[in-house]
Amino acid sequence: MWRLALRTLKFRRTSFVATFLAMFLGAAIVIGCGGLMETGIRMAADPQRLQGAPVVVTGEQTYSGTALTERHRIDPALVGTVAAADGVRAAVPDVSFPATVLKDGEPLTGKSASYGHGWAGARLTPYTLAAGGSPAAGGEVVLDSELARRAGARPGSTVDIVVQGTDRRFRVAGIAEQHGDHNPDAAVFFTDDEARTLAGGRIDSVAVLPAAGRSVAAVADAVRSAVGDRAEVLTGERRGLAELPGTLASKRTVVILAAVFGSSVVLIVMFGVASTLGLSLQQRAREMALLRAVGSTPEQLRRMILSETAVLSVASVLLALLPGWAVGRLLFAVLTSSGVVSKEIVYHAGRLPMAVGAVVTVLAAAGATRFAGRKAARTEPVAALAEATAANDWFSRTRLLLALFFLVNGIGLAVATATVMEDGPTLASTAGPASVLFCIGLALLAPGITKAMVVLLKLPVRALSGLSGRLALRNAATANVRMAGAVAPIVLLIGIATGTLYMQSTEDHVSRTSYDRNILADYVLDSTTGGFAPGVAGQVRATPGVAAVSEFVTSRGFVDRPGGPAEVDLRGVSADGVRRSLDLPTVAGSLTGLRGDTVALSDKKAREYGVQVGDRLPMHLGDGTAVRPTVVALYTDNPKQQYLTLPAAALAPHTGDGLPHQILVRAAAGNGPEVHRRLAALAAETPGTELDDSSSLAGRNNQIQQILVSANYTIVAMIVGYAAITVVNTLVAVTRKRRAEFGLQRLTGATRAQVIGMLTVEGVLIAVIATVLGTIASATTIVPYSLVKSGSYLPSGSVGTYLAIVGGSLALVFGAPLLPSWRGMRSPAVDTVKAA
Repeated sequence: MWRLALRTLKFRRTSFVATFLAMFLGAAIVIGCGGLMETGIRMAADPQRLQGAPVVVTGEQTYSGTALTERHRIDPALVGTVAAADGVRAAVPDVSFPATVLKDGEPLTGKSASYGHGWAGARLTPYTLAAGGSPAAGGEVVLDSELARRAGARPGSTVDIVVQGTDRRFRVAGIAEQHGDHNPDAAVFFTDDEARTLAGGRIDSVAVLPAAGRSVAAVADAVRSAVGDRAEVLTGERRGLAELPGTLASKRTVVILAAVFGSSVVLIVMFGVASTLGLSLQQRAREMALLRAVGSTPEQLRRMILSETAVLSVASVLLALLPGWAVGRLLFAVLTSSGVVSKEIVYHAGRLPMAVGAVVTVLAAAGATRFAGRKAARTEPVAALAEATAANDWFSRTRLLLALFFLVNGIGLAVATATVMEDGPTLASTAGPASVLFCIGLALLAPGITKAMVVLLKLPVRALSGLSGRLALRNAATANVRMAGAVAPIVLLIGIATGTLYMQSTEDHVSRTSYDRNILADYVLDSTTGGFAPGVAGQVRATPGVAAVSEFVTSRGFVDRPGGPAEVDLRGVSADGVRRSLDLPTVAGSLTGLRGDTVALSDKKAREYGVQVGDRLPMHLGDGTAVRPTVVALYTDNPKQQYLTLPAAALAPHTGDGLPHQILVRAAAGNGPEVHRRLAALAAETPGTELDDSSSLAGRNNQIQQILVSANYTIVAMIVGYAAITVVNTLVAVTRKRRAEFGLQRLTGATRAQVIGMLTVEGVLIAVIATVLGTIASATTIVPYSLVKSGSYLPSGSVGTYLAIVGGSLALVFGAPLLPSWRGMRSPAVDTVKAA
């Protein structure tokens, strides 16, 4: 049977090209998603400044299995504990905090920010002194050579540096040169004591240097035993995570992206392979019938078809390994460039994701073959004399059950999205796959639906298209399965593209408008030097014409509940300015009470957590610190802005830089221009301060929303591209098979123009049917998603998006068959019929 399958592939190469391409491209995308998932699961980063330390001790960066968004700092007392562990030669504490060097009163800008560290950690990168000496006392610093060059500094000169939001003058003790192949952020080195003071008294990490002759693994185990659960011990490529606080928060995003799109691709690959293989087998109906006539059994035919598919799938997977790695690398590059993950994260695509991708693709092809080849293997010998009749016999109980399975699950996900799911990051994980499943269900029933819709379109087609239209209608009626084979992949293309693009446009619109409405302030001051010192808000508040001022801090944390912690957005504000800066209509208590250890939340969240004004709310902040603030106010729930509000002075110390980065300003009525002028003057006097209107906050929030957009669009573009290639393969294969038919039409009197006109009308029928079905399928994603997001059945976004999708589909529908048909008809009709 293998010999027969190989001979069939040899002499029918053209018939199998479409199936091979479907498997090859599908395997490449699945392998790429596998590499992306491995990267997300491992989430490793090469160390930059700490590359000289084989072992790094840092704060635990997760809470109850969920990644923290802020750095979890550790107690300096752990340095002694680590140093006393067996096999440790030295334990070097490390801190990192914003330290912005000024030149002529302006921050030195560049490709990255500058950070302050203790001089003891300089040897870990390593940095070595190129000029001058090390910092010996408070008020002295060592600059890295690039910073010194740009600042025009040299040993003995002075330089202004913004630390803790304050401009201070330091003496340059020396210039350090960085060695190695890594490119850490620009560095400013202080004495170890001063660096720890500027960092708030705690440390970020402890770099461990093993004693001579001691293995890294043994030392790491000894350190783990010494520190227990007070810190995490990192080795190998995970050491870099100690320098990238909050990076693990992107792990879930990457894994979910890879899983959702990978599973969608598997379904689409199964559909694409089944579609192209089914078309190929349909065109070989006479061959199957003749094999049956000479004594082949259905089981033998099934084995032959499976053998053919096995050869194609293995060959396609082997050839797709390298392109699959490149696809995964491309997806990862999109994620890093858009900010979903840090550029220091290492991309991993080892043997496991390639093996899994290969196995999944082969199994998907085998499953598709079992479905598509089942009917072909049962072809009766008499079918060789009744090929047209056999070609339209499409209905089976298995096909109906599969179609109902996909349709019911698609509708089920749509209903769950609209009625069960809450507005949040996971909403798209149910809304998106709904249209994919519904598309596949419609595609399985496409022959029957196509036949019914052709009957409905018969009168207008006859009235508008003449002889060409009558020929097209006759073909559609006698070969509805063939036409359905062209309709199905276009339904998939339109359904997925329309659903995904409008889901994203709705998300963007709702996020932008809801955030903008929530901000009542007129202006925002933004710090680019690590945050504002505590006294800046008071200066702004004293500015004539200013009605309200509020510091503004953003973070994420957890509310501790009996069923497990709930992740929430956190906002830090100033009690005396929040009511006129943010739209938080109070229903109980008072926002002016937001001082010290307090919190305010929406009435809906209060009911969910079982608290009221005066109760304590158990929480963990973004750096893992446990707190129990008192509830002082409840405000009206905003489904699009569900955050908890805390005093900025209480929240900011638990963020990465320890200071508020924004100050919201509300001008008194009629004083807007004058306030703007005075704020601009204040911003000019405060290094690194930018003034903008409050809409910039909405724009900044929209930029955060856009982080995943490019990744989503790239992955969806691959899926849509795969569907588009399936469309072209199908249409070209169908057209090539019909060359004899076109030749006979020309021999019986039809002109080349009439044949092309017939194909054009067939294209119109395919386009109309596919557009209607694809639009219906996309509604299973768009309608429930829009209902939850905006309360409307219609999505946000331009109608031009839909027209572009349909227009692109039409270009494929008409271009794929007309071009090869036109070229094929340049040969004499007699030769075309003979060749068949």
